[in-house]
Amino acid sequence: MPSAVLQQRAAKLRGEIHTHNHRYYVLQSPTISDGEYDALLRKLHHLERQHPDLIRPDSPTQRVGGQPSERFEKVSHPEDILSLSNANGAAETRAWFERIARLDERVGSAGFVVEPKIDGLTVVLHYRDGVFVRGATRGDGEVGEDITHNLRTLHTLPLRIPADPEGVQAAPRLLVVRGEAFIPNRAFTQWNDRLAAQGVRTYVNARNAASGALRQLDPKLTASRPIELLCYEVVAAAEGFASVSQWENLEYLRAMGFPVADILRSFSSLDHAIAYCEGWVERRDTLDYEIDGMVIKIDDLKLQSALGVAGKDPRGAVAFKFPAQEVATTLCDIGVNVGRTGVLTPYALLQPVEVCGVTVKQATLHNFDFVSEKDIRVGDRVLVKRAGDVIPYVIGPRVEARTGNERRFEPPRICPSCAQAVTRPEGEVSLYCFNAACPAQRSRNLEHFVSRTTLDIDGFGDRLATQLVQAGLVADVADIFMLTEAQLLVLDGFAEKKARSLLVAIEAAKQRPLERLLSALGIRGVGAVAARALAERFGSLSALAQARPEQLQQIEGIGPSIAAAVSEWFVRPGNQEVLRKLRSAGFWPTRYSVAVAEGGELSGRTFVLSGAFPGWTRRQAAAFIEEHGGRVRSSVSAKTSYLVVGDNAGAKLARARVLGVPEINTEGLRRLVNASASYD
Repeated sequence: MPSAVLQQRAAKLRGEIHTHNHRYYVLQSPTISDGEYDALLRKLHHLERQHPDLIRPDSPTQRVGGQPSERFEKVSHPEDILSLSNANGAAETRAWFERIARLDERVGSAGFVVEPKIDGLTVVLHYRDGVFVRGATRGDGEVGEDITHNLRTLHTLPLRIPADPEGVQAAPRLLVVRGEAFIPNRAFTQWNDRLAAQGVRTYVNARNAASGALRQLDPKLTASRPIELLCYEVVAAAEGFASVSQWENLEYLRAMGFPVADILRSFSSLDHAIAYCEGWVERRDTLDYEIDGMVIKIDDLKLQSALGVAGKDPRGAVAFKFPAQEVATTLCDIGVNVGRTGVLTPYALLQPVEVCGVTVKQATLHNFDFVSEKDIRVGDRVLVKRAGDVIPYVIGPRVEARTGNERRFEPPRICPSCAQAVTRPEGEVSLYCFNAACPAQRSRNLEHFVSRTTLDIDGFGDRLATQLVQAGLVADVADIFMLTEAQLLVLDGFAEKKARSLLVAIEAAKQRPLERLLSALGIRGVGAVAARALAERFGSLSALAQARPEQLQQIEGIGPSIAAAVSEWFVRPGNQEVLRKLRSAGFWPTRYSVAVAEGGELSGRTFVLSGAFPGWTRRQAAAFIEEHGGRVRSSVSAKTSYLVVGDNAGAKLARARVLGVPEINTEGLRRLVNASASYD
């Protein structure tokens, strides 16, 4: 064991180097020369080589290190890492404000914080006793991938906080921070130029390059890329931290040594916040990182929490989206796609063009009336935009550029997939193929049925869906549960091991809860939120099939059109056959609704979950509560019966203690339902 003198010398060197790193990379105001910095780093390297026991995880010498990983481990976030709803311009932003003002009268006098919406990769950083111990991707918002070793290579990420050892604030016992990793524009251009000079493949945009770099299994590859970091949210914290506003959080992060954007502003009125956002529309290119908008947040954190969540979006914040960039290119042809509901949709086949850093070859044309009204012709020069900087679509033609060689497009009279006649229902703009045997619809239905957001069957992708339909092995989605190893082995690319793995994954899908199956069935208008509401209310497919439209409309979020679509779906003979097959295959999930679970051990009680639960995902914990009659809510209120506390519990714990809400752990939850076995 090294002597106390050596330990003190190593600690002093680490502290000095951390301070100079922070001044150089974050503050961009170094106080020593590069030569002096290198000399300090060499001293620490030399000391650690002579005494390996002096090496610490937060040592600056450990930024580029670690062996390549075989895979990324999963990490449960202490709180849901939520997305944001979008507002396109001032009018939609004011509409957002009016909606939340109706929910809580305090919104009318609220202040706001405006932050840049950085186009990078979201990362979640864990610090324990001031030392960086774990970093993860956002993943699905509940569970991400552990990329700790890769994040250590980022010079702007503090390995120890506070970065200034002379600072007046000590680090809390636990701190979890959210940030965005990105490659600065100038560095990206220079890096791409070097790759091109070496004859190596270059990257189309900085975001994909940063995302790919942080998901390298070898940290040394990550270290070779010029990735930086900006932080903007305290996800969870323990003793030693107290804050009541987002602005205080940002100031705290800055004081701890985290890199924070310098264009953050606070405002007392929404109009001023909107004006600030609008001012950046034309100035976005002056920043050295890509932004696709600004984020407006309610400054008061208690008010943010009280407003709760709508779907996966917190109500207390909104993304003020910038208008997407527009480019001109040639429309080479118009194709027709057949959707899983039978709708025919035109799409543009374009001469490849770069829009917002992405090469676009196809774009949506909305519907056939749009093509006709805009008089869009094959061969036209057309303007293309990426909606929300994501989905490309055609705005219209440049008529002045026509040469006379362009040709008009005629909507199809027969389905391009099955050659059956198409129809246009009265009052609709879309053409439909109502042929139940249409191969394109079967493939699309199957793709949706097995997708990650529905039944999530591992190894079952779009290509396999097409193969099964074309081979005549699947007539409807329920047929996948009848597949045999012998049938799969005749398909291209299948051997015994792959076939068996797929059958195991299909069998495992039978354990998915009722709401996932409802979402998978592709009932028009029934997505994840509506499926959950229906599952909670009716508890089984049998009960839902008997429900009348007026009963369905009594459920929050279910309007007349969705109610009609649900009722119509269950009376169609083809769908009744699908249900018969599912039940025969043993896939008939039930869920305790409020009515069914009236006598459940947790009936009449409301629970909120906070933190990570050993052995359970948050979704499993919620399912356990609901199946025993309880209700799960996203935010703590005076009506909350219990806060279920896991590891690294965050702001909800503090809120619960203010309101006097009882706290229990997962063992306490099991005792409430008199069950000693763990929930699988």
